[in-house]
Amino acid sequence: MPSPVLLVIAHGSRDPRHAATVHALTARVRSLRPGLRVETAFLEFNAPSVPQVLERLAAEGTNEVVALPLLLTRAFHAKADIPSVLREARTRLPRLRIRQADVLGPSPLLNSALERRLYEAGVRPGDKSSTGLVLASAGSSDPEAIAVIAEIARELRHTGWCAVRPAFASASLPRTADVVRALRADGVRRVAVAPYVIASGRLPDRIAAGAEEAGADVLAGVLGPSPELARLLLTRYDEACAAAPVALSA
Repeated sequence: MPSPVLLVIAHGSRDPRHAATVHALTARVRSLRPGLRVETAFLEFNAPSVPQVLERLAAEGTNEVVALPLLLTRAFHAKADIPSVLREARTRLPRLRIRQADVLGPSPLLNSALERRLYEAGVRPGDKSSTGLVLASAGSSDPEAIAVIAEIARELRHTGWCAVRPAFASASLPRTADVVRALRADGVRRVAVAPYVIASGRLPDRIAAGAEEAGADVLAGVLGPSPELARLLLTRYDEACAAAPVALSA
């Protein structure tokens, strides 16, 4: 039996950098596992849509798909939007078995990708003890997602940074600029901002603007098609393949 198709589901954006990053990431996944079919779909703004890809796969005779949300936390899109789209597809395409993989975060691989981007931006390992880190995420109104970001900040604090504090670009407070200023007020000599986001777009631009406004010393790039992120997609795919099939939640 062929392996299930990996369907990476991204949110989508009017900003063309978003889709370009998603396609670069899925290309990297293909290079890591030749022979695995990897498809990309978007919830909105970009094509193809999730229903379009699933219908095409069913028409081609595909038996099984692992739908992987390209999301860092379990917030609304992972809990409601994607399950709803997949439930409708299962009703229309009963011969196509669809599994929903878990979201990407939290994961040590994401933390490693974050530090990779910081080192690329000029931070050296020896700088960590004198550098405060702003963990800047997109933001969410979901308490579970906010708690995950806070826990990641605590984990990173134990890896040598003199301070690590979360910030959010939308939906939640504090904002990036406010956290940079707070770290300065606490006597932190050097401040680095690390966007905990996958692709460039409106919210990452807001993070960058806040870092510049408050005078952060370092602004890392988005996670993008990093090797760690590509490996993590395959990890979540393998976990979904190994798990017993379950019905998509209502």
